[in-house]
Amino acid sequence: MNTNIHTYSHVGRRRGRGVHRGGHPDAGAWFRLLDRDRRLLALLSEHKAFTTEQIASLEFASVRRAQDRLRKLREMGMVFAFRESLYGGGTTQTRHALGYSGARLIAAQRAQTPPAPAKYALSLERLACSPMLDHRLGVNGFFCALAAHRNPTRPGSAASESVQGLTQWWSERQCAEMFWTNPSGDDQLHPDGYGCWERDGRAVRFFLEYDTGTESLKTVVSKLADYQGFPTNKFGILLFSVHSARREAGLRTALSRAFDSYGPDVAIATTSRDLAHPDGPAGPVWALWTTGGGAVTERLPLADLPERGPRITHHTSVEHPYNEAAFDHHDPQIQNLLYPNQVRPTPPTTEYSW
Repeated sequence: MNTNIHTYSHVGRRRGRGVHRGGHPDAGAWFRLLDRDRRLLALLSEHKAFTTEQIASLEFASVRRAQDRLRKLREMGMVFAFRESLYGGGTTQTRHALGYSGARLIAAQRAQTPPAPAKYALSLERLACSPMLDHRLGVNGFFCALAAHRNPTRPGSAASESVQGLTQWWSERQCAEMFWTNPSGDDQLHPDGYGCWERDGRAVRFFLEYDTGTESLKTVVSKLADYQGFPTNKFGILLFSVHSARREAGLRTALSRAFDSYGPDVAIATTSRDLAHPDGPAGPVWALWTTGGGAVTERLPLADLPERGPRITHHTSVEHPYNEAAFDHHDPQIQNLLYPNQVRPTPPTTEYSW
């Protein structure tokens, strides 16, 4: 891909609707939004960017219907859309980020100071040009494939009275703020995401490492040092999602060589994204890794992987969709898991940006 970024904007009477002008507020746009629009804005606020297909998988019956609604949200200034030109012609699928009007409304909902227009415009430019954008879209695609099982337009999605499917979805930023045991920041975890998948009474919590093949296998395996220094097994299983079967085989071999006759005190499962299955990462695509056993002998559904982590009574969060099973760092139950019989340390300062 080259660096030619195509953005979408709408001029005329609609432009800037919902933005303060001359000190006069206009919150009317918030009441013109549907519930699914508000959920989308909350997700964009936290997870930064989604493709049209990813958004469609969450809330819509088809990509066309998603496109129609996203067009209206762009006209309202709720979302910002862009795409890149490809070598040889054509463009990428449209990507969507939180527009300035959307950012103002989210800030108002959370009683936060709204972003300055110029600073926010710069943040969108950095997002569109970020070399990490494709990786972030890949991580979000993984979670969207799980969240799609709760799409209200999906047949049978409302068949059960209990909430099932993806019940927790934390970004890398949220993980860094939650998973630390040392105020120096040395024991902070930085997974690409953290989630909880629930099905038929089982709750599988997991840390996600989303591999695109740009790092050496030695570097990938070295990430286990952070998980070994953290009470990982008290919070979830570690998942490696890699781009090809060849890469997965290489990773499992590298793990076996690194740990030889003893393994890390972390439950690990791997998958290859070229294993096509109708249920995506929720399907039987996961292979547990054990010491000395690099070869894949069985593939399991996500719900059948080992259960780790606390059991949390479901709750609802308007600010963060897909977080019924989320927990608070200051919860005594969680503190006991992070540092049993210790005085709670002062939270480290975390810097996070694109």
